[in-house]
Amino acid sequence: MIYPERFSNLADYAFPRLRALLDVHEPGGEPLALTIGEPQHAFPSWVGDVLADNIAGFAKYPPNDGEPDLLAAISAWIDRRYGVVVGPDRIMALNGTREGLYNAAMALCPETKNGKRPVILTPNPFYQVYMIASISVGAETIFVPATADNGFLPDYASMPADVLDRTAIAYICSPSNPQGAVASRDYWRELIALAEKHDFRIFADECYSEIYRDEAPVGALEVAAEMGADPERITIFHSLSKRSNLPGLRSGFVAGGTESIRLIRQLRAYSGAPLPLPIQRVSTRVWSDEEHVIENRALYNAKYKMAEEVLGNLPGYHTPEGGFFLWLPVEDGEAAALKLWRETGVRVLPGGYLSRDVNDKNPGKGFIRVAMVAPMEEMRRGLTLIRECLYD
Repeated sequence: MIYPERFSNLADYAFPRLRALLDVHEPGGEPLALTIGEPQHAFPSWVGDVLADNIAGFAKYPPNDGEPDLLAAISAWIDRRYGVVVGPDRIMALNGTREGLYNAAMALCPETKNGKRPVILTPNPFYQVYMIASISVGAETIFVPATADNGFLPDYASMPADVLDRTAIAYICSPSNPQGAVASRDYWRELIALAEKHDFRIFADECYSEIYRDEAPVGALEVAAEMGADPERITIFHSLSKRSNLPGLRSGFVAGGTESIRLIRQLRAYSGAPLPLPIQRVSTRVWSDEEHVIENRALYNAKYKMAEEVLGNLPGYHTPEGGFFLWLPVEDGEAAALKLWRETGVRVLPGGYLSRDVNDKNPGKGFIRVAMVAPMEEMRRGLTLIRECLYD
């Protein structure tokens, strides 16, 4: 049998790699998983009631793009959150942001750019779907370091002009996964100006936008509107997974220019799976409610205050501006994760599993990612064990 070469050198995904590393060893204490970014706070109590009231909707095929009420609720949320009017024709409901981040590249990346193979820029470390989307469309993936030296956000302007002229799409995550860095208004302005100059699209992954410490992160569409940029330049992706503690709902949205969304909708009509009607009805209600989001954010911020008490005096420790991960410096992330598991039972993710080697350097190798999702006392126990095992 013949198989595609483009996927032949893929490493295992991060979590199968982690299982292969750890599961051949016994844990050194009561297991505590701080690996996956799966929220464990309670979702709104009324979600089950809305789902039950609309259970008959599972007997119908759902609309491809999202029900009018859902698209209107998302449009209203964008207006409240960012002060930008985005009509329902510029929005599509998603089965979580991963679907959108992948399929938007399939729908919008050209076969050539200025007569040459297109480039897709991605931060390094990165959410792995960016890379696989680039491979799938036949683009050249260029991994741009996002390290402490540049505020954990990629410096795309440092790319050579000939690379930027071939660039079709630049992925950017704010707040970033895994480091929790927030793109400032100036960062967005500079990136949008660069995209206008070199004629590429920005895919803004903003699924952690509602989990922040002090100030709400500025949004890509917000800055683009202030600049009067081409609406087709920016495509944003949001989710209820983190904002509302509903990762299993698989509900999010993509918004952008009218033509971009038309093409993404068209591809979905052929190849995708729209959200079931009961889930669309729940999503409509959830996007319309902010009270639970405020409560959720307060719970995370209490955990970060506790983390500062436990880890704040460690060299290199910093509280991230947003998101719910700690990005902790170690000598070797894989060795640290293995030592921690064997001696304490605490399970974390090596930073190198979220990065790619470029010129024999992996910007995630010297880190571990810790998901701050467990209940408060479990987090306190886990962070204390991390400190005692890896740092004291």
